[in-house]
Formats: sequence, C-alpha cells, structure tokens
Amino acid sequence: MQNPLKEMVVKRQHGIFCGIPSFCCANKIVIEAILSQAQRFGDTPLIEATSNQVNQEGGYMNMTPQDFTDYVYHIADKLGIPRERIFLGGDHMGPLPWADLPAAEAMENAKVLVGMCVRAGYKKIHLDTSMRLGDDSRTERLPDEVIAERGAALYRVCEEAYLEMKRKNPEEIHPVFVIGSEVPVPGGINEDEADGMELTAPEDFENTLMAYRKKFHDLGLDDAWNHIIAIVVQPGVEFGDDTIHRYNRAEAIPLCNTLKKYPDIVFEGHSTDYQSPASLKEMVEDGIAIIKVGPALTFALREGLFALSMLEEELIEDDSRRSHFREILEKEMVDHPKHWIRYYTGSEKELAVKRKYSFSDRSRYYMSRPAVEDARRKLFENIDNLDIPMSMLKQYMPLQYIKVRDGSLQMKARELVKDNVVTLVEDYNYAVKYNYMIGGIFVR
Repeated sequence: MQNPLKEMVVKRQHGIFCGIPSFCCANKIVIEAILSQAQRFGDTPLIEATSNQVNQEGGYMNMTPQDFTDYVYHIADKLGIPRERIFLGGDHMGPLPWADLPAAEAMENAKVLVGMCVRAGYKKIHLDTSMRLGDDSRTERLPDEVIAERGAALYRVCEEAYLEMKRKNPEEIHPVFVIGSEVPVPGGINEDEADGMELTAPEDFENTLMAYRKKFHDLGLDDAWNHIIAIVVQPGVEFGDDTIHRYNRAEAIPLCNTLKKYPDIVFEGHSTDYQSPASLKEMVEDGIAIIKVGPALTFALREGLFALSMLEEELIEDDSRRSHFREILEKEMVDHPKHWIRYYTGSEKELAVKRKYSFSDRSRYYMSRPAVEDARRKLFENIDNLDIPMSMLKQYMPLQYIKVRDGSLQMKARELVKDNVVTLVEDYNYAVKYNYMIGGIFVR
C-alpha cells in the first residue's frame, strides 16, 4: 500500500485536483469531531502533533510519540473507526525543544525523537532544523547548508527506523517527509510578528530545495526524494490576536509559478486558520496542497463551550448549580500565565479579552487542566438536563440550531460542541475536494 499523501502528489501530477488538511490538535473532543466527519465521508484524516506537544521527555502534553498514537487510536476505537484509516504526523520534528542546548546535544535529542515518531507509526514527518541552536551565531542567519545537513541527518535516522519496522512487517507503509520552515515556531506568534509577515521569495524556496538535494546526494541519500513530498513556505497567510492575513493569490503567483518546475513536490502551508473556504480552495489549486490548521480548531471548541455556558447562565438561576466554566478557565489562565504571557500584550482589560477571544487561542493549553475539565463536565451535565428553547439555541448556536431543527443533530452538549468544530472541518473538506457542496452538505 502506498502512502496516501504520496498518492495525492501523483494525482496532482496527472491534473487531478486534490489536497489534504493537516489537523494539528490534541484535544479529545476536537479529535472526535475530526474522526467522525472523516468517517462520514470515507476520508483518511491526517492528525499531527508538534515536537513541543510530544517528545521523549513528554512535552507539554506529557506524552511520548507512542502515547499520542495510542491516545488517538483509543478515540478511534470508541468511535468504531479502523486504525488503518487514520494517518498520524509529526510537525516541526527536530531540535526545537532543545534549542538552548549546543547543536551536537540538541541534534542527538532530535534524532531520538524522530526515530520514536517513525516507530510510533507516524506516516508524515516535518523535518524542521531551521532554528538556531545553543552555539549557533545569534547575529547571522542560519545557512541553508547547515539546515539541510541537520535535516538529512534526521532523515537518515527515520529511514533506519522504517527499515527496522519493515523487517518485522513487509507491508509497512513508508513515511513521507516535509522539509523547510518559513513559519513561526509551533505555539503561535504575537501581533507584531503577524504584521511583519513576508511571503517566501521564489529564490529562497529554490535555494532551500537545492541545499537539501546537494546534502542528500553527498550523503548517498538520493532515494530520499522518492519520499519527500512537500516543502513548507509562507504563501501569505497568518493571523494575530484579532487580525487575519487573507490569502492573496495574485501576490503568491511568483512563488506558486516557481513550484511548477518541481512536479514531484507540493507546498505545505501553515497558519491557514481562519481563512475562508474560498481562500483555502485557491491555495490548494495553486499548489499549497497540504493545509495545516491548529488554533482555529480549539477556537471553535471554545466558542461552543462559551455558548453553552451562556445558555446555562440564562436558564439556571441558582448560582451554586452553575459550572462557571468561563470564570474557572480565566482563573486558571491568570494563575498559570506560562502559556500566554509571551504572546499577549496590552492593558489588563485587553489581556482579559485576548485570553478569552484571541485567534491564537492560548486557552487551548488549559482545557485539560483538572479544574477546567471538571467545570466542562458539569457544564455538559447541566445542559443535558435543561429544556433549552429552540429560540435560545438559535441565538447562541445558530448553525447547530439548523441541524437540530432538521433532525440531523442531537440537542446534547457534547454533540453541539463537536458540531461547532465540524463546521470548520467542512471548510477544509470543501478546499480539497471538488463538488463538496453538492447534496446539501453545507447548511450555511
């Protein structure tokens, strides 16, 4: 069996329109929504974790790559979705979590990490060695040759891990790889960085590609190009706390036209969150065939949770019976500012608004905290025991109201919140498939 992402590239070589969303998220409810929608349409969803989320030290999720695999598969098992229908990926896999260490030590850690990813069954790996390490120059740009040399070293480890697996299972699918990094590190950027965004120059794209090709050739790894399917570029999409840089295909023409010289690869676009379905579709048409989304998924989750908490507040008079979900989330973020303090700036009022509503959605780091989880469970229990007027549902969750009205969605808390994520997933399905809107799939 060939890797589906490799098949996507081959289809595009033959003029067949296609692409794939890359869902970078570890929230259980979000993953349930992604898998349920994929099951509905017979898709093979791609779910990714970053090197900050999972690594041999646990990452901020306290998971190794194998733990993440088991975590996603457990969710799939409960939904009755075959494991072989799910593809896992690793984003920004490299020395990023150890960037403060000397290069030799950081790279040894990175080699351990990527080998673990392959052994854990990840079938798409973004090899990212673009960051400066502890003993790299702080004043000069990291040379393409150094980035490529480090990337090739990680690829060799991945290939060795794959061959080890293939000896045990001759049917083992070969992972595919993405190189380059023209985007901020995982976790997001601040507003000033979003305003300073620049598109990847065509010559920079080609220089990166040539540096990798030379280094792979020098190391006797020419076969790697059968498995490298994409390069990360900045095609002009980004978002800040309350701003969105919409894709402008006219500005991206020089970059996307250059890609036509290299039919064996596609572009991977990061930070495609909050783009319109039409813009996402244009990106896929223009060669940005892998469209990665992360914070927008948990933003949709938070939207749904906030909507339910407002319904709860309206319908439950006894304050002691309420979940106080929003207040508890805010308290956790204020008491433990580690995950947002470097990203949000402004007055106390502005910070409070950003903690709740910023497009970068730093609240996603707090959803699994025990106090927030307890509040979410109480919120769901309260909503499920309420007789919610349809008119109020329309006020707070208008898209879900339509589906409940028409009998295609249950008026259950978890289902309502999941469906708010599904509406976003549909934008990405529309972007990568022809005729997705036929048959009444969209309700808006």
